[in-house]
Amino acid sequence: MCTYPPKRQRIAEIAKRHREEPITLLHHYLDEAWLTVAYYSLSKDKATGVDHQSWLEYGENLEENIKSLLNRAKSGSYKAPPVRGVNIPKPGSKEKRKLGIPTTEDKVLQKAVLMLLEPIYELEFLEFSFGFRRGKSQHQGLEYLWKGIMDNNIQWVIDLDIRKFFDTVKHEILRQLLRIRVVRA
Repeated sequence: MCTYPPKRQRIAEIAKRHREEPITLLHHYLDEAWLTVAYYSLSKDKATGVDHQSWLEYGENLEENIKSLLNRAKSGSYKAPPVRGVNIPKPGSKEKRKLGIPTTEDKVLQKAVLMLLEPIYELEFLEFSFGFRRGKSQHQGLEYLWKGIMDNNIQWVIDLDIRKFFDTVKHEILRQLLRIRVVRA
């Protein structure tokens, strides 16, 4: 298992102790310090969202911005702004992939929520789940696959990509899956 800073470690321990029931008390972890850590963990040179505000510009009034974001997030009045849409070429194809770029503020809140949920859902992943996980890489995934193929004399490998999955996935089903482990009190 990954190592987490103390607050995240406490969340992981609670999630492990209560594997069969949803976690309800996470709101107190989301505070100014948590959002500040989220801000500083973002990449500083990423593309800007619809507001064209960079990481550095958001940080010029960081304390004020974090307080405002926290108040809106906790009161339920926060509304994610539209994402800036960019089409990027798909490698080995003439197709383009749509990429949505959120604002810096939205990235901060997304990262803060990820920091809350990651220690809970990390327990649900299988050892061969490598995508977008802390401490896991595509190289480790390929090594795991190679070892499995060699150790088990596998003759066939099927490479499958679900076309436009995120364009068509039912968000209500994803929310239902999230509610199995995390609910609002």
